[in-house]
Amino acid sequence: MTPPPEPERRVRKDAARNRQAVLEAADALFARSESPEDLTMADIAAAAGVGKGTLFRAFGDRAGLLRALYEARLEPVREAVESGPPPLGPAAPPQERVPALLDAVLCFKLDNRRLALALEESASSSPYRAGGYEGWHGLLRSVLEQVPGLTEPGFTAHALLAATRADLVEQLADREGVPRERLRAQLAAYANRVVAGG
Repeated sequence: MTPPPEPERRVRKDAARNRQAVLEAADALFARSESPEDLTMADIAAAAGVGKGTLFRAFGDRAGLLRALYEARLEPVREAVESGPPPLGPAAPPQERVPALLDAVLCFKLDNRRLALALEESASSSPYRAGGYEGWHGLLRSVLEQVPGLTEPGFTAHALLAATRADLVEQLADREGVPRERLRAQLAAYANRVVAGG
């Protein structure tokens, strides 16, 4: 296979560089913003030093940009889940892995509260279409299927993931002031009861 002509290669490099600049600018803006829903594509384009058209070509719309940023931040967690050591990685027994997976989701949402909330709120009014929900649900369901005696692993996966919704995390952590470690302990205890009750 012959390599693409030089101008085409340069265009691809420019697009990749612009995409990275946009993700970095959006990341910084969301981290500093008290009200992420007020951030516009124009704000992000200006911070990245690109035109708005570049943003729309690369990401489609604001929701597409939020998804791309979320996925970029989530990549280390995904790697740990797919190939890391127990209890998060695939070699862990399901009774250990289920609480570890939920803890990973909760910690990620605690560390990325504003972005997770903005993404879930922008996903056609349904958090079930946001932030890789389908992938997390499928993974959790497949692990729950290995728990002896547990029926309805699909429903159970939905019920467990409901405890990590961004709006609930926001309510508990910010509005009710529940400390991070207490939230983690409560979720682990809940997950352990569910798995043990299987």
